[in-house]
Amino acid sequence: MRAFAPAMTSGRHFDVIIIGAGAAGMMCAATAGQRGRSVLLIDHATRLAEKIRISGGGRCNFTNRRVGPEHYLSLNPHFVRSALSRYTARDFIDLVQRHGIDFHERDWGQLFCDDSAQQIIDMLRAECEAGGVHWAMPASVLQVRQRPGEAGSERFAVETDHGHFGASSLVIASGGLAIPKIGATPFGYRIAEQFRIPVVAPRPALVPLTLPPETLARLAPLSGISLEVEAHCRGPVFREAALVTHRGLSGPAILQVSSYWQAQAYDARNAELEPVHLDLLPGVDAEAWLLEHAHDRALLPNLLAERLPRRFAHAWCELNGWMKPMNQFRHAELRAIAASLADWRLTPSGTQGYAKAEVTLGGVDTRALSSKTMEARDVPGLYFVGEVMDVTGHLGGYNFQWAWSSGVACGQAV
Repeated sequence: MRAFAPAMTSGRHFDVIIIGAGAAGMMCAATAGQRGRSVLLIDHATRLAEKIRISGGGRCNFTNRRVGPEHYLSLNPHFVRSALSRYTARDFIDLVQRHGIDFHERDWGQLFCDDSAQQIIDMLRAECEAGGVHWAMPASVLQVRQRPGEAGSERFAVETDHGHFGASSLVIASGGLAIPKIGATPFGYRIAEQFRIPVVAPRPALVPLTLPPETLARLAPLSGISLEVEAHCRGPVFREAALVTHRGLSGPAILQVSSYWQAQAYDARNAELEPVHLDLLPGVDAEAWLLEHAHDRALLPNLLAERLPRRFAHAWCELNGWMKPMNQFRHAELRAIAASLADWRLTPSGTQGYAKAEVTLGGVDTRALSSKTMEARDVPGLYFVGEVMDVTGHLGGYNFQWAWSSGVACGQAV
């Protein structure tokens, strides 16, 4: 990596200044640098790409084999199509393989490093090195100013605690608000607002949901139990694990649904919030199954324990007063129980916030940006990439793929 010497380079002009050395920022810097552009990459953190390092349990779920526009939320849902089609998951997999990084596939097409997420960070650093990228890290941005000028001239002045720098193009890759303990800030939103670019109100996404105290008290016997469900809330159905916690609901299925619950909560404003819907017996016709056993002497919880975790089956039946043998239930009762199994509804009170969120929902309004280049339509030379934009992927490597795709699209344009 090329060293950065503030005393020698203060006042220098670059073709491109990128603020934020995370996944999207490094991908953009490497792409632009390898095109022959002079690039300065600025980040306030002391440790490079901490979000990549901790992702995927330290193994980085770096993409997904099944990437498509349907895996993203945005008020401008077609925005992602161009970038995703021009730099695909296959393209990033090829890059990973060229660097000799071994990886494996898990459920639903998710790809993880065999060894460590640090390998992805090292790969991106090497790609930046190949492009001759200059670094200012750690460095705090104190001010960004726009200078009048023609295309190719010094449009932007960036003042940092390492000095003043100019650039023809300025890329904001500062991320969202998720995981503030590793340095997340609203910097990118402030820059957008400074240049009168609208921002869709940010909210935590891919985040555990909280339940109201009265619901938590009732569900206390279920705390700590995980089970496979089909979950949905005004969006796709996700079949993954859900976990009942002392604060509410978590697990992959709930994280997926949380983005849609947050979206409808924002849309509803002060209206009544919708519940999360859980099918506790995915793939099973609960009514037919229960009626098939209507004459059994077995207790209902013991029958349910054939398909649900035993502790959950017993606690759930006890909560509902269903601790009877099957042959003591009327058919109408069994149909009602089947309906509850197929659509258990819980209305969250909120989320566990940015501290537990994996990404941010909302951000710089993509309707103000070019889908081909990520450039602000009304501010020539200003670009946004990655999580700072109003593009939020599903759990499973989709957000990293957006970082790679948007970073490359921008890097090819600046």
